[in-house]
Amino acid sequence: MIRTQIQLTEQQAESLKKYSAEMNVSMAELIRDAIDNLMTTRVVISDADKKKKAMEAAGRFRSGNRDLARDHDWYLAETFE
Repeated sequence: MIRTQIQLTEQQAESLKKYSAEMNVSMAELIRDAIDNLMTTRVVISDADKKKKAMEAAGRFRSGNRDLARDHDWYLAETFE
């Protein structure tokens, strides 16, 4: 195993310490288990899927502005001023 250090808030440390005592396992084991769980349940979306989703959304919405494609920078700047 590789040794590493992490920083926890007081509340995180207290909760983890209490739970580790209740479960009779080390805090390190709980952290490793949490990381394993995160890595197995996270959803990874490929770049191809992201592009496909963006392309499917293209043209679905109407702004009413005929020059939006050409002047999108101006409209964006106007929105955030």
